[in-house]
Amino acid sequence: MDIYILALLLIGSLLLLVTMGSGWIKRLPLSYALIYLVVGIFLGPHGVDLIQLQLRTEFLERVTEFVVIVSLFSCGLKMNRPLRLRAWNSTIRLIAFLMPISIFAIAVISHWLLSLNWGAAVLLGAILAPTDPVLASEVQLAHIGDRDELRFGLTSEGGLNDALAFPFVYFGIYWLENDNWQVWLKQWIVVDLIWAIAAGIAMGILVGKGVMKIQQQLQKFRPIDVLMEDFLGLSIILITYALTELINGYGFLAVFVAGLMVQRISHNHNRRISQLEFTEQLEKLMEVGTILLLGSLLRIEPIIEFGGEALLIAGLLIFVIRPLGAWISTTNLGFAKSPRSRFHPATRWLFGWFGVRGVGSLYYLSYALGKSLEGELGARIAWITSITVVLSIIIHGISATPLMKWYEKTDQGRS
Repeated sequence: MDIYILALLLIGSLLLLVTMGSGWIKRLPLSYALIYLVVGIFLGPHGVDLIQLQLRTEFLERVTEFVVIVSLFSCGLKMNRPLRLRAWNSTIRLIAFLMPISIFAIAVISHWLLSLNWGAAVLLGAILAPTDPVLASEVQLAHIGDRDELRFGLTSEGGLNDALAFPFVYFGIYWLENDNWQVWLKQWIVVDLIWAIAAGIAMGILVGKGVMKIQQQLQKFRPIDVLMEDFLGLSIILITYALTELINGYGFLAVFVAGLMVQRISHNHNRRISQLEFTEQLEKLMEVGTILLLGSLLRIEPIIEFGGEALLIAGLLIFVIRPLGAWISTTNLGFAKSPRSRFHPATRWLFGWFGVRGVGSLYYLSYALGKSLEGELGARIAWITSITVVLSIIIHGISATPLMKWYEKTDQGRS
C-alpha cells in the first residue's frame, strides 16, 4: 500500500475521532495535544514508521514558524483591554520579571549542574523560557468578551514572550560563537534588542492599521465576498511577518501587534468573531501536524542518553522555577490601589503552574540548529528541549481541565 495514502487515511481518521469525540475529550483530564503526541509516536520509527524526520531539518523550522505566527495573531485578536499600563499589569509582570527569571535560572542550572558553557546555557534558557500560545488554548481567553485575569495574563504572556525571547536566543548564539563580548555586545544591543523590537512594534501597527483602514474604505463601495473575508486575517499575518523580517525586525512581535490593531480597529463584532474563529481553526489544524511530527521525532536511544539531564531541567522548570518565579513576579504590592494590581492566591499559583512549553520552543530550537548549534552540544540541547516539551504536554495536558474547573469554582474564577 502507498505510504502517503495510508498516512492520509490515518490522519483523516485521527481528525474524525477527535472531532466526533470532542464533547467527551473536553470533560477528561486529557488535552488534544497529548492525543496527537501518542499518535505521532505510533506513526514514527518505533511504530508503523510512516513519518521519518530528523530534528535538524529546515522543514521543522518552517512548520513551527508558521504555527507560531498564526497563534500569535490569534492571541492579539483576543486582547480586549485598553492600551494602558494598569490594564496590562499581569502581562508586564510576567514578561518583565518572570521571563528573565526563567532564562537566568535555567542558564545557571545548566552551567553549574550540566556543565554547559555560558553561551549554550543562556541559549537553552532562551529556548525553554517562552510559554506556548498554541498548546495553552484551554487556559487562554475563551472569547473576545472574556475578562478573566488569569486567562488574560496567560494569553498575553504567550503572545509576547514568544517574540521577546528572540533577543536572548541571539545573545546565546553570539556567546556560543565568541566569548569576547566586546566584539558583538554593541551590535546585540543596537540591532537585536532596540531596533528589532521597535521595528516589530512599528510594522505591526502600520500593517494592521493600514490593511483595516483600506478594507473599511473599500466596504463603502463594494463589500468583500463573505467566503473570502476570513482570508483577510491570514493575509495580514503573512504580509506583516514578511515585511518585518525584511527589515530585520521581530516578525513574531509584529504579528501579535497586528492582531491587536485589527481587534481595536474592527467595529463589526460578528466580523471580529469570524476572523478569530477562522484563525483558531487554522491554528488547531497546524497544531495537529506539529505535534504529530514531534511524536514521530522521538527516539528511544537519545531519550535514554539525555533523559536524566532533561528530567532535571524539566522538573526544576515546571515544579520550581516557573511557580516560584510567578509567585515573586505577581507579589501583591502594598501601595497598589488598583484591583488589577493585586492578585488572588489561586490566580498567582495558576500563573506559576500553566507555563506550557511547546511549539515556540521547538521553533527556537530548530532555528538555533540552523545557526551555530551543532555536533554533540546541538544534539544534547535538542533532546533536552524535546523531552521537556513532551513532559510539559503530558503534565499540563492532564492537569489543565481539572485545575481550570477548580479555578472557575473559586470566587476569583467566578468574578
